[in-house]
Amino acid sequence: MRPDDARPVLLRRSGPVLPFADPARAAGNLVAVGGDLRQERLLQAYSQGIFPWFGEGDPILWWSPDPRGVLFPGRIHVSRSLRKAGRSAVWRFSVDEAFPAVLDACAAPRASQGGTWITADMRGAYLGLFHAGHAHSLEVWSGDMLAGGLYGVSLGGLFFGESMFSRMPDASKLALVLLARHLQHWGYGLIDTQFLTPHLESMGAEELPREEFLARLRDLRAAPLAHRWQLTLPLSQVF
Repeated sequence: MRPDDARPVLLRRSGPVLPFADPARAAGNLVAVGGDLRQERLLQAYSQGIFPWFGEGDPILWWSPDPRGVLFPGRIHVSRSLRKAGRSAVWRFSVDEAFPAVLDACAAPRASQGGTWITADMRGAYLGLFHAGHAHSLEVWSGDMLAGGLYGVSLGGLFFGESMFSRMPDASKLALVLLARHLQHWGYGLIDTQFLTPHLESMGAEELPREEFLARLRDLRAAPLAHRWQLTLPLSQVF
């Protein structure tokens, strides 16, 4: 361990929101414990490459993984079958049309998990970010059914992906492709996936050392992008 390595910091729930300790100097992936989920603290965390992730009944845990899972929007991999599926008339796509429903779908227990990390407090916190214009969702519909989607936090030229879900085959993949194509069109440089999973890796995601991710974050977080969160690209340019 280097002399400047820092163990997780204990945060207070009250008082002014101060910057987190530099995550580049953290001894592990966990950088802080405690605090609260008020909007100012969440935005401060994201601006430093830190995000909350904890279970029901646990203290708030703040993470900055090393390595970090990322997806460069222009490098997303779209298979021939997925490209064909995306152009099917069965789907309708939208942005920010059903953020609470996407949040609830992502929070639903899954067979591979023992519970959900999107607690009631987390749900309230991200709804607050959404209403303030910092969080966004992308929805995939089949008729009147919400078939899949994702949500995350936008900061400058970086999108922090939080969670995705799928109720029909390929629905979450289609949402990710649609997101990546539009982010590339708007000038975003990076999608944060937090960790690398086989599913994300198959879509073109990769890992960056934490220090490199933080360096890219510093360059991207102040990017003065001018765009509206609206789907404007024709599907022929997406799929």
